[in-house]
Amino acid sequence: MTTTATTARERMLLAKDAARTIGLLGDTEKSDALRAIADAIEQAAPQIVAANAEDLERGRAGGMAEGLQDRLRLDADRVSALAAAVRDIAALPDPIGRVLDERTLANGVSLTKVAVPFGVVGSIYEARPNVTVDITALALRSGNAVVLRGGSAAERTNAALIQAMRGALADRGIDPEAIQTVDEFGREGARELMQARGLIDVLVPRGSAQLIETVVTESSVPVIETGAGVVHIVLDESARLEWARDIVVNAKVQRPSVCNSVETVLVLRDAAPRLVPPVVDALRAQGVTVHGDETVAALADGVTAATEDDWSTEYLSLDISMRVVDDLDEALEHIRRYSTHHTESIITDDEANAERFLAEVDSAVVMANASTRFTDGGEFGFGAEVGISTQKLHARGPMGLTELTSTKWLARGGGQVRV
Repeated sequence: MTTTATTARERMLLAKDAARTIGLLGDTEKSDALRAIADAIEQAAPQIVAANAEDLERGRAGGMAEGLQDRLRLDADRVSALAAAVRDIAALPDPIGRVLDERTLANGVSLTKVAVPFGVVGSIYEARPNVTVDITALALRSGNAVVLRGGSAAERTNAALIQAMRGALADRGIDPEAIQTVDEFGREGARELMQARGLIDVLVPRGSAQLIETVVTESSVPVIETGAGVVHIVLDESARLEWARDIVVNAKVQRPSVCNSVETVLVLRDAAPRLVPPVVDALRAQGVTVHGDETVAALADGVTAATEDDWSTEYLSLDISMRVVDDLDEALEHIRRYSTHHTESIITDDEANAERFLAEVDSAVVMANASTRFTDGGEFGFGAEVGISTQKLHARGPMGLTELTSTKWLARGGGQVRV
């Protein structure tokens, strides 16, 4: 299914019109539509993978970084995982119509606060075809239309995915104009999306720090900021060696190109002789380059000297920085200075240290004795995620269905007038 609109604004107008009917769909209609979308994605898998191969080849020819190539890549298994995520979202409770507050005024007027759709959700992202599916599914399940700008790197992949999803809606008699893309309009399409106040109700950027900063500073549309991930793990004196080693390796290696992978490990000085050598050895065995301070370099082999820039770098690759700090106070100060307020974790057997860390660290997700890779909408039980918000207004942390809703008050009276 392809839209007949010829400009980015026309696409957004179509989405705005479609949002009215999408917002009135019932629970079963929305969940059935998502199951149809999952089926359509699976049926179109050969075309999607072929389109993705073209995008990857073009990316490699243009010198695309390995981390971005990994985010861009869709094979048959990843396409199946996308369809499975859509089915998971279909099975989630409908967030629309939830009663959030209710009261009766002294004059007899009954007030009910309920969850309602935003209307039209926009998203600007890069080299992440999974976002095309995740945001669309979450938007539709929460009664919203969606307008996407997925970037030139994944343009063919996104077009194949959107065609499959729009076709599934049309086959069920649901307006396919609820799913729009402005990819073909390039940077001008992105600019119009950022300036479409009144057509786009909320805009969610996902990608590099530069992309997010551009969207935040140049948009007249309300933006939910999803931040870069300079993510920290702290190892204190009581940390179990096997926990420290396994969690750090998992948080770095399991998928290094994503925003919840660890970038900096802070080791308390009394723990350093015991923990630094085996943790560094385990990382290096997985191909990780360790950028360490002088103490780390003195304790372990094969360490690259860290620079000041390393502490603020989101590598998104098999690189990690490691620093020895005097105590938990210094670790917390380092996090306050360099963190992007995404995710931080402490590995400890000291309950007081764990609770202090959980209380004092000001990030969207704060953990004790767990891998930072768990900061994810799917892992949190949301089916998928719109993004991981690092701001404090409206939404913070992994955003699922409820974060794509607003509220309104319903007042039911019996002829009352204010005196």
